[in-house]
Amino acid sequence: MQRIFLCFVFLLPALVLAQAPQLVGRAWVLADVSSGQILAAEKPDERFEPASLTKLMTAYIVFAALKEKKLSLDQQANVSERAWRAPGSRMFIEPRRPVNVDELIRGMIVQSGNDACIALAEAIAATEEAFATVMNREAERLGMKNTKYMNSSGLPDPQHYSTARDIHLLATALVRDFPEMYAQYYSQREYRYNGITQVNRNRLLWLDQSVDGMKTGFTEAAGYCLVASSRRGPRRLLSVLLGSTSETMRAQESQKLLNWGFQAFDAVRLYAGDAAVKEIEVWKGTRSMLKAGFRSDLVVTVPKGQGDKLKAELLSHSPLVAPVAAGTRVGNLRVTLDAKPLGEYAVVALEEVPAAGIFVRAWDTLRLWLR
Repeated sequence: MQRIFLCFVFLLPALVLAQAPQLVGRAWVLADVSSGQILAAEKPDERFEPASLTKLMTAYIVFAALKEKKLSLDQQANVSERAWRAPGSRMFIEPRRPVNVDELIRGMIVQSGNDACIALAEAIAATEEAFATVMNREAERLGMKNTKYMNSSGLPDPQHYSTARDIHLLATALVRDFPEMYAQYYSQREYRYNGITQVNRNRLLWLDQSVDGMKTGFTEAAGYCLVASSRRGPRRLLSVLLGSTSETMRAQESQKLLNWGFQAFDAVRLYAGDAAVKEIEVWKGTRSMLKAGFRSDLVVTVPKGQGDKLKAELLSHSPLVAPVAAGTRVGNLRVTLDAKPLGEYAVVALEEVPAAGIFVRAWDTLRLWLR
């Protein structure tokens, strides 16, 4: 690999990094969505019952079905006896009362209705068991290595489990892949259906204007759980708290974690999307150099005031031989903070380089052989 060294200097104030707060909970994760980095965690890979945090995956699949035109918001859904008789939290749908997909989504997210989850699962996959297979397939695709779903709602089952890290991956994907639907549903504070008004159990929607979602969960085994997402300026932080002791405590501890994340870390944009990191040499092409970089902004999160200690090293694939399509991975950018690894990011071709004619290719073949 050809090595090209890049050094970034950022004039940030030198502040001492605060220690992660002590939290009342069995496991937790705090992540910066803009950079994709986990900032701090406690028992992130220990398996727990996810309770109604399961509904994040149900919502993810429903949103995907809407995007792919397999469902429509005004589509009438069948209410089976199984959905009607679902135990636990409900939106109170009835077999003979029309309900559409939009209403079911609000009932699932705002009211945490188990009945709404089952009705949506049956609308997509005919049975909840078949829908659980879809859930597990999506979990595997998203890299959720310690998650297994047995139902759409999070009702207790010995084989139904997840982890704080996996739930963070799912919640991040939901915001990233369906930003408009996330904004439409997850900030809603209350919803009225069938003459019954229920409030969103996420208390942070009232306590912190920067919080625009996500989801609560509770069972006796799981304790009080909360995934919360907060956007302040260009930054979005996401917290996952599992196994707290009360509704008040899960909100209080999640707020503490989010505040600490914003106060203790800076998000630094290293490169803008589609801006060249470097020009890289190309062989046997119509041009001898191509621009390489990132399709979207490259952001890294560092402890407050530590931006001046960032360094990056571009490792380009060598030799790079045409044809090269735009978007092809052509190297890696290795980023360190104070000489310690922070992350490695794929660098792609920002432009196409077609193959050259026979004479140029023959000449470059000889040059490579002599190199």
